[in-house]
Amino acid sequence: MTISLDRRQILAGIAATSVIAPPSAATEQRLKLGEPAPFSFERLRDAARQLAGRPYVPPPALPEEILSRIDYEAWGKIEFNVDFALFADGPGRFPITFFHLARFFPKPVAMHVVEDGLAREILFDPRCFTMPDGSPARQLATNAGFAGFRVHEARDGKLDWRKNDWVAFLGASYFRAIGELHQYGVSARGIAIDTAVGGLPEEFPDFTEIYLAQPNDDAVIVHALLEGPSIAGAFRFTLARGTGVVMDVEQVLFLRRAVQRFGLAPLTSMYWFSKTSKPTAVDWRPEVHDSDGLGLETGRGEHIWRQLNNPPHAVVSSFADENPRGFGLMQRDRVFDHYLDGVHYESRPTLWVEPKGNWGKGVVQLIELPTDDETQDNIIAMWVSREAAVAGSEHELEYRLHWLAEEPHPTELARCIATRLGKGGQPGKPRPSDVHKFVVEFLGGPLVKVSYGAKPEMVVETSRGRITDYKIIEAVPDNVPGHWRAEFDLADVQGDDPVELRLSLLVGNKIATETWLFQYHPSVQAS
Repeated sequence: MTISLDRRQILAGIAATSVIAPPSAATEQRLKLGEPAPFSFERLRDAARQLAGRPYVPPPALPEEILSRIDYEAWGKIEFNVDFALFADGPGRFPITFFHLARFFPKPVAMHVVEDGLAREILFDPRCFTMPDGSPARQLATNAGFAGFRVHEARDGKLDWRKNDWVAFLGASYFRAIGELHQYGVSARGIAIDTAVGGLPEEFPDFTEIYLAQPNDDAVIVHALLEGPSIAGAFRFTLARGTGVVMDVEQVLFLRRAVQRFGLAPLTSMYWFSKTSKPTAVDWRPEVHDSDGLGLETGRGEHIWRQLNNPPHAVVSSFADENPRGFGLMQRDRVFDHYLDGVHYESRPTLWVEPKGNWGKGVVQLIELPTDDETQDNIIAMWVSREAAVAGSEHELEYRLHWLAEEPHPTELARCIATRLGKGGQPGKPRPSDVHKFVVEFLGGPLVKVSYGAKPEMVVETSRGRITDYKIIEAVPDNVPGHWRAEFDLADVQGDDPVELRLSLLVGNKIATETWLFQYHPSVQAS
């Protein structure tokens, strides 16, 4: 299972290496800093390697009886005073503020600021936070520590930086950013260990130390030390604010012990229901999801769209590849009326992983977990290398994360924009109970140039059952050029095991669309 966090409330509440030598006088008066110490990514990597060579020692626990009372309501009333923000003046355009500890974020993270090769710890100071007089947080020690941080918009930007942020690191190794539509949604993690492995608990390593720097006006540099029972690692993030957010990630990981499912560049999101499949009257809204599909661009150049599911039980799907060009959890449906929710699911970002260098052979794994609400992430996508994750092994990886409205390198092929299910058979005739209908919509690309009177060719395959002779390809009657739908029936499906479906359209014997993949669960989606 994934970590239990109430994501709706969390997202609502988030709305060359350097570190400081002598800070500016203004910063010195606001933030308390420790003594300077030499710092570099190489030093951080060496520290992680040394940690991995020793038994894991969990950090000292803070008083649970106090933290348990800092629930979401109490936590939401604790605010960081932006007058204490790091980089609120002096070097760096992007001010940084910090999160308070709470029931769901109980582990302090050591924060540092870096300049000119020296790091100084940012000492916790209760004066940085405002809170009600009766807040249980007032009972914590004066050196309790910070839970995480967020990066605010530029001081010289169009938005009021005091009220707007664009990156947040909070909880275990989770981090998130807004896309170009100015909404949080999908998250990333430093690592995923033994997610949805039967009989094994999932491990959630923590970013235990953070180092913050702004060597120039265009980027924020974040270094992080990761540690958990099975692993230690060093991360370097280069954060850039443009149309959306782009992060360059470098990581070196050292394993204390073998890991069965070692998920690299993991993404996590929420999918409850959509137009594809919605239980009757389960909720008043038409759709509820942060992402509606997994996009893949394989090493061979194939573009794949895999519609997400809310399955009856945990399901792991693997897509074998060599040197993948990219993958991501995507939100394609951008119409407000399809959600009708003030949290603006239609504006949630697409998060795309672009590998750097050759990642070799492995699989993109999609893990779908059942959910009956929107408060927990139930979708995970990650790269699992064929290289064994054994004790004593070292793993280096570089990639770029794009937080945008669409994928950063879109295909020229037609895109899948909707998947719809229903009872099979033909209108006006008896509908057989054991035949299931699928309607897949595509838009754009070569479909725009289909000659009047001509039709694309459908290529559809199934892992079980039989595709019947009832197949239709037609232009959607909405006067939108290149908007086509493919309709087919699936019959003779026995049992409740998932059915894997695959479809694409051809124009002139050439691929005209992404490859549509779908995992059909007869016991759920036919009910």
